[in-house]
Amino acid sequence: MHHRQLWPASAIGLVLACPVYAAEPPQNHVLDPVVVTASRTGTTQEDSPQVVRIIQKEEIEEQRRITSDSSQILSNLLPSFSPSRQKMSGSGETLRGRTPLVLIDGIPQSNPLRPTGREMHTIDFAMVERIEVIQGANATNGLGATGGVINLITKRPEPGSLNQNIDVQVSTPTSEMKSETLSYKTHYGVSGNAGNVDYLFALGYEEQGMFLDGDNHLIGVDNTQGDLMNSRAYDAMGKLAYWLDDNQRLQLSVNRYRIKGLNEYVSVTGKRDDGVPTTSTRGTPEGDAPYNEVWTTGLSYDHYNLAGMQLSALAFYQDYESLFGATDSDSFQDPAIVPAPGRLYDQTMAETTKYGTKVSLTKDGLWNGRLKLTGGFDTLFDNTEQFLWLTDRTYVPEVEYTDLSPFIQIELKPIDSLTLSAGARYEYAELKIDGYNTVWNNGGVYVEGGDPSFNDTLYNVGLVWAPQDNWNLFANYSEGFALPDVGRVLRGINQPGQSVEDFKDLRPIVTDNIEGGVRYRDGPFSAEVSYYVSSSDYGSRVERENDAFVMRREKTKIDGIEGTLGYQFTPNHSGNLAYSHMRGRYDSDKNGTLDAKLDGLNVAPDRLITSWSARWSSRLTSFVQANYAFDKNLDKSPKGDDMDFDGYLLVDAAIGYQLPKGQLSVALSNLLNKQYVTYYSQSALANNDRYFTGRGRTLTVGYRLNF
Repeated sequence: MHHRQLWPASAIGLVLACPVYAAEPPQNHVLDPVVVTASRTGTTQEDSPQVVRIIQKEEIEEQRRITSDSSQILSNLLPSFSPSRQKMSGSGETLRGRTPLVLIDGIPQSNPLRPTGREMHTIDFAMVERIEVIQGANATNGLGATGGVINLITKRPEPGSLNQNIDVQVSTPTSEMKSETLSYKTHYGVSGNAGNVDYLFALGYEEQGMFLDGDNHLIGVDNTQGDLMNSRAYDAMGKLAYWLDDNQRLQLSVNRYRIKGLNEYVSVTGKRDDGVPTTSTRGTPEGDAPYNEVWTTGLSYDHYNLAGMQLSALAFYQDYESLFGATDSDSFQDPAIVPAPGRLYDQTMAETTKYGTKVSLTKDGLWNGRLKLTGGFDTLFDNTEQFLWLTDRTYVPEVEYTDLSPFIQIELKPIDSLTLSAGARYEYAELKIDGYNTVWNNGGVYVEGGDPSFNDTLYNVGLVWAPQDNWNLFANYSEGFALPDVGRVLRGINQPGQSVEDFKDLRPIVTDNIEGGVRYRDGPFSAEVSYYVSSSDYGSRVERENDAFVMRREKTKIDGIEGTLGYQFTPNHSGNLAYSHMRGRYDSDKNGTLDAKLDGLNVAPDRLITSWSARWSSRLTSFVQANYAFDKNLDKSPKGDDMDFDGYLLVDAAIGYQLPKGQLSVALSNLLNKQYVTYYSQSALANNDRYFTGRGRTLTVGYRLNF
């Protein structure tokens, strides 16, 4: 039955002009082109008018030997992705200077109304088989895809009636081995098929100890936004699929993820001006431990030959909770609860439930095989609120959001060497907000509720020209659509007489993305270079004001250059190089001129990534990668703080050895034990409480067994 051949074809990709971090360097043969499911149109990578990065299973596994931090994995593989904060919160981690839309099997993980910055911590990457990254604004995915799309494709059942695998890891700083700095991780999976039924179940558990920096000091714990250190996480995923016939497949998937701090350490404030980093010491923080808890459920139906068309339908539901740690922020004070001069500690809980559908229908083979049409309709219904956890007060009122979006996409090959694409997506968005009172620190003013609605039509047009077999030139224009941080807007209102119906800061963010580039592939050599410009007449920028982050709606523009090189030296040795340069500017005085630089909370530094993969024998493999973030000059903060970035070089290495049963791996992250302050702490904000160093040299030993 031919449907049994569809799964392997979709799980194997031809990586064109992209770095390949593989435990087993590829042989010199051509694989079937991978279909980029995140494109919604079945486009292959080489026919895409945008930069598309397919991160294969082998690359993910290689990175997982070095780190379990999902943001770090993406940062190691994508130079235009911000350096990881190495915390539970990834606020400020952007793709091409804008927030990407994060999906798991097409299900949105990003929360449009009240982004928590924890979208990368909704699944254990041990559950992920492939990652599709579309860089730049993407109209076909609509809401939230202003910076691009990161689609995490979860693992699929392997052939056979019963397949099991288990892997365990232990990590420790190389400078010492203590119980407080040891980390443990284990994963078990079982999958198979019987007749028309395919199944998969996987369970992961991780307990992380404290991290040490290059100077052998405990890194500062973020008691407020949440931390990966001193935390416990688990993930349970299940899939059950049924083939109705050779062309029809129905699948139910469920994923339950939770990460929670253990609340055994408190931060020790650093001195940023003196170069003294924030550290940690034993102690019990105020309030309850921060956590992230997510239930994601999806029901998908695929028909591969519906009257000659392909139908893809998905219905999903997600329940999302994010608890932040307790602080005595000015935003939380209320003399009616704690009279002055006392200080009130409180913490916030953000809750989101969302459900929706995504349907697309593709007809290929029209006009003698030169025309492909795709139409679809997406819905999203989101209910979000944020409240003060310890005192049960409204912080962000309950917001109901409705998004309805039909789209159409055309792909035409007038001649064999030219592919033209064009499409349009209509976005209708409506907010429903009841009247509410702001917190005392913002005057306790009453804000009148309302039902503001917005609509916009997003367009995209692109071309790919292959003048010769080895060359591929592409150009693209695409518009992105996103909501501002609605919760941040609503909680920040401090003037009486306001109505959400008329509040202009709730207007959507529409970005224009223009890019062009060239790809080349000839035998063992591959390369790609692209230039892009992303602009918004009414953009969104986050800035720290006192002890809170506030949003600024201003004209913004980001442009940059990306390049990749790959070379297969021999069948057993391959090398790769990737580079990203970007700059971002905004209109600080709203006079129409881009007069100020975007800081590290909004754009990434220039970065260079290089790697070398080798197979020395049938049993022994090795992998080395170097990640260099260049110095970056930025404007001073509103308070006059220096926000310039001092770059750093990080080197990681790993070896794998095939035992008679199972595989042993040994990895060293930050091999040179570089002492550095993270990009976020240097250039995103000037704050003594969050002047964090990065993780020092860390040893990870793992064992994996398939049976």
